[in-house]
Amino acid sequence: MVMHVLLVEDEARLAAAVRRVLEEEGHVVDWVADGADALTQALTEEYDIVVLDVMLPGLDGCEVARRLRARANTVPILMLTARDSVQDRVRGLDAGADDYLVKPFALAELLARIRALTRRAQMPAGDPLWLRAGDLELDLRAREAVRAGRRIELTAREFALLEVLMRNAGQVLTRSQLLDRVWSYDMLTESNVVDIYIHYLRNKVDRGFEQKLIRTVRGVGYALRAG
Repeated sequence: MVMHVLLVEDEARLAAAVRRVLEEEGHVVDWVADGADALTQALTEEYDIVVLDVMLPGLDGCEVARRLRARANTVPILMLTARDSVQDRVRGLDAGADDYLVKPFALAELLARIRALTRRAQMPAGDPLWLRAGDLELDLRAREAVRAGRRIELTAREFALLEVLMRNAGQVLTRSQLLDRVWSYDMLTESNVVDIYIHYLRNKVDRGFEQKLIRTVRGVGYALRAG
């Protein structure tokens, strides 16, 4: 599918590289280098995704995202930044970003993140807005998780992993399946990134509850209890 992409990046060399790889994939790219122009462009044109740097002249990327969301603009936003602290990631996600990519990054990963975000935005109209498994609920529109009335703070990647597990509740998913569906790009199959994120989810979803929802199937992968 050809996408209309708004690229907001003030580093000309990086912007040129990103624009080139997107255009080689057949996409249409509009490039702006400052926050005020980005906001105007995003509000006057229809885009499939906005690739948005945080550090920009004029308005910074977080403020651009915040103002877009305040106008009920739901375009997927992939935020780019050189800052990798938890506080910086939380600030970007709270401002309305859907995903967060730290510089320097591989262009192949950038493309994969864009594909993943645009797939999510194109969910069929009949797709559920809520997923439920036992006392765990996932609000797909607000991107919030609640268990037994307690709100669970999740990163974008943790949310995506939990969503895949909940959409397939009761089924065992292999590490390779989870890599493909959540990370959406080729990684070494021996990578332990899935195990790390399952650990993060267990700490947030299962800790303090007698019934553990996330289970390990030794030698195969992971599953979420259906009820």
